[in-house]
Amino acid sequence: MSLAQVHYTSAAPGDEATAGRFTAVGPGVSGALLAEIEPLLRHELPDGVADRPSDGELRSLPQPFTYAALSDGSRLVSRSAPVRDTAGGAGPGVRFHAHAVHLPPGVPLPGDRLPVEAWRSPHWVAVTPDGAIPDPLALPPGPTAVSEGLDDFAVSRGPWLAAVLADLRRASGPKEPGGRPVVLVERQCADVARWLGLASVTLPRECAERLTFTTYTRRPGSSAMRVVGMLPEDAEAARAAGLRVHVCTGQAPSGGGTDDVWAATAARVWRSRSPELFREARGLPGEPFAAGPLAVTALCAGITLGPDGRAAAAGWAADRPYALDAKRTGQLVEALTAPGIDDRTGPEFDAAGRLFGALEGRCPASVTAPLAAMLVTEAVRGGNGSLELPHRDAFVGPEGAEVAERLAPEILTELGDRAGPRSVARTVQLLRVARLLGVDGTDTLPGVVDRLAPALLAEAEEEPGAGAEGLPGFAPALLELLDEQFEVRTALLGALDRLAPEDPGAVARFLERVALPFTGTQALPHLRMCAEVPGAMATLGGDRAAVWHRVLRAAGLSPFAEPLVLRTAVGLVWEDRAPTVEEARLLLDAATSDSHRAAGTWARLVDAALGASAAEPPATGTPVGPSPASTDEAAALAHDLLRGFPGEIGGRERAGLLLLDLVRELRTGAPEPGWAETVRTLCAQADPVEPALRERAHTALVERLLAPDRPGAELYDFVHGDDAELIAAYDRTARTETVRTRLRTQPAYAADCFTVWTAHPHAGRTWPPVAAALLDEVLRPAVRAMSAEDVAEVEATVGRTGSSGRADAFRAWNRVSTLGRLGRRIAGRVRRG
Repeated sequence: MSLAQVHYTSAAPGDEATAGRFTAVGPGVSGALLAEIEPLLRHELPDGVADRPSDGELRSLPQPFTYAALSDGSRLVSRSAPVRDTAGGAGPGVRFHAHAVHLPPGVPLPGDRLPVEAWRSPHWVAVTPDGAIPDPLALPPGPTAVSEGLDDFAVSRGPWLAAVLADLRRASGPKEPGGRPVVLVERQCADVARWLGLASVTLPRECAERLTFTTYTRRPGSSAMRVVGMLPEDAEAARAAGLRVHVCTGQAPSGGGTDDVWAATAARVWRSRSPELFREARGLPGEPFAAGPLAVTALCAGITLGPDGRAAAAGWAADRPYALDAKRTGQLVEALTAPGIDDRTGPEFDAAGRLFGALEGRCPASVTAPLAAMLVTEAVRGGNGSLELPHRDAFVGPEGAEVAERLAPEILTELGDRAGPRSVARTVQLLRVARLLGVDGTDTLPGVVDRLAPALLAEAEEEPGAGAEGLPGFAPALLELLDEQFEVRTALLGALDRLAPEDPGAVARFLERVALPFTGTQALPHLRMCAEVPGAMATLGGDRAAVWHRVLRAAGLSPFAEPLVLRTAVGLVWEDRAPTVEEARLLLDAATSDSHRAAGTWARLVDAALGASAAEPPATGTPVGPSPASTDEAAALAHDLLRGFPGEIGGRERAGLLLLDLVRELRTGAPEPGWAETVRTLCAQADPVEPALRERAHTALVERLLAPDRPGAELYDFVHGDDAELIAAYDRTARTETVRTRLRTQPAYAADCFTVWTAHPHAGRTWPPVAAALLDEVLRPAVRAMSAEDVAEVEATVGRTGSSGRADAFRAWNRVSTLGRLGRRIAGRVRRG
C-alpha cells in the first residue's frame, strides 16, 4: 500500500511574522493528526549559527531523524534538513524542512524494516516536491546503510557502550518512560542514529520497535520520545533537569559503567565485532534480557567475559543442561576453566559448582574433569567453603593424580598447622577435598578434630540470628563430611564427648540445632546425655531431680564407673544456678565423695549449702529454738561436705561452711568452747560473707546465750568481748515475743535474766546500756504482769543463785517498779475526783 507523506517547513528563527506550515499532506492524514504531528517537526537551531551560513556550515547543522508514536496508534517517521531561507528575514537565513511518512495503526514498515533503517534512505527530500516521489521507507532488499560501520562505531564508543545499552534496554520496556527520555550526547546526529542502530541489532525485535526517538532536540524534558539526541553544549541543561544523560564524546568515564550483566556482555560482543551472536543467543531458552544465553554464546565463540558474565553463563547452563549440544558444552567448559583467568569470584565458583553437578553423569568425565579440577583447586587455595564439591569418581585418567599431587602438600600443611585452619567451614572443606583426592591425613586427624570440636561450639554460639531451630551455615557440609568419612565421624564425636563435661550446656545447644549421627556403637555417654536433656526438660518440666535421673540414665554408665558423667549431668540440669539443698543432698547420696571429687561437682554442693543459708534469712520474731527445716538441712549438708571433702574445700567457702555447721551445733549440740570468738573469726575468714548467713550465725549464738542452760563462761566471754554486732543481735532476740512470753511465765528464767543483765555493769561500753534497756523495757513489763507468788519466786531464785545482796537488789529494783505503779494509780484517782 502507498503510505501518506507529509512535508512541513518551519518558521525561520527570529521571524515572528512567518509561521511554520504544512506544504504537502498525503491522503488520510486528518487535521487533528496534523496538530499532533506539527510539534514533532519543529526544531531549534543550535546557538551561534551564522546569519548567512556557507554551504559547508549548512551541511554541518543537525538533521533530526525522528520516530514517534501518535495518539491513535499510528506512527510517524521523519527526517528534517536545514535549508537556506530564500525569503529573507531578521534572523539567520536558515529554516528546517521536514519530510515525514505516516504509518496507519497496525501497518508495518515496507519490507518489515525497523524505523532506524530508513535513516539514510536516499528518498528523503529537503524541498516540497511538485508531484509524487518514492516512499523513503521503501528500501531495497539487503543490509541497509545504517548497518555499515556499526562495528567500528561500537569499538570507538567502548567506554560508554555497556551503560548506554543498559539504559536503551530499560527504555524499550512495555511501559512508557513517563517523559524521562534517555539522552545521548553526540556531536553529530548521525552518531545518535548509530546508537539506535546498535540497539536495533542488540535488542529483541519487539523491544527495538518500542524505542521512539529523535536524533536531535534542544528540549529533552518536554519530549515524548524514549531516546533523544543532543549536542554537547546542551548536555548540562539536561543533567539539571534530572535526566539520564550519556555524554559520549570527550573523556571516557572512569567507572565500570553498569552492573547490568546483560548489557556488559552485549558490549563485549560488540567490541569483538560479532553482532551475529545476538541472533544466535535469542535462539536459546531464557528471558529476553537474561545474561545467560548471550554469555554462553559469547564464551562458546571465544569472546572473553568478566566474572559476572562467566557466572551467568555457568548458572544458565546448570539450569538447562540439555540446552547445549556436546560441542558447545565442551566449548563452555573450556572457556570457564581457561588457565589464564585470575579474576574468578565466589558467585562464579558457586555457579561452576552447580554446572558440574548438572553435567556430571550426563557428559563424559573427560568433559567435566577440568571443572572438577578447578573446583577442588579453588576449595584449597581460594578458601571458598560454600562450593559443591565433585564426587570421588569425577576424575578419570591422569587428571586426578595431577591435581592430587599438586594440592596434597598444601592440604596437609594447613590441616597440620596448630594455628589453623581458622573456621569450621574451611576445615570441613579441606577434609572433604583430602578424601576426594585420596590424600592420606591419618597422622594429622587427631589434632584436626581436637581443634575442630571447640570451634564447632564457638561458631554455633556466635552465628547471629539462628535460634535453636536454625542450622549454622557450616552444618550441611559438616553432616556430609560425617556421612562420607567414618574415621572423621568417629574421631570428631569422641572429641566432642571429651569436651562435653567442660561445657555441657554449649554441647546440648549445638546438638539441638545440628543432629549429629551418634547412634552407632560408640559409647559417647556425654553426647547422649546432652542430646537427652531437651526432651527431658520438655517432658518433666521443673522437676530437676527427675530430669537429672533421666539424663544420667541416658549416659549408660554409672557415676561410680565414670565420675565425669556427674559433672555433665549437673552442668546440663543446673547450668546457670546452684542446686537447692534437697537437690544437693540427692547428688551427694548418688555417688561417693571420690566420684564427686573426680568430677569436680563438690563445688556445686558447696554453692548449694551456702546459697541456701543466704537465701532464707531469719525474720524478726523467729522463735528461739529449732530453725526451719531447710536451714537444718543446709547445716547438715555443710557438716557432711566438710567431712567428705576436707582437702578440696578451703578459703572463704570453708569458713562459710564451718559457720553454717556451727549454727547447727549451737542449736542441736555442744560446740567447742569460745562460741563468740569462733563466730567472729569465721565471719572474718568468710569475708565477704553473705549478710543473711552472718545474721543467721549471730542469731543462733544469741539464742543459745539466751537459753536457760547456757554456760556461764560463754556468756561472760560474750559480754566482755564488746562486739557491737553480736550485742545488737542479742538485744533484738531478747525483745522477741518468745523471750517476753518466757519471762512472764517462767519465774526462774526471769530471775536468770535479771542476774545476767545486772551482773556486768562495767563490761565495756556496748553491753551496759543494752543491759539497762533490757531491764527497763523487757524484764520490768514481764515482772509487772506476774502474780505476787511468781514475783516472790523470782526473788527467791535470785537469792539462791546469787547472794542475799543480789536478792536485795531485785527487791529494790522491783520496789521502784511497784511505787511507780502505785503512784500512777493514786494520780488517776485524784484526776477522777
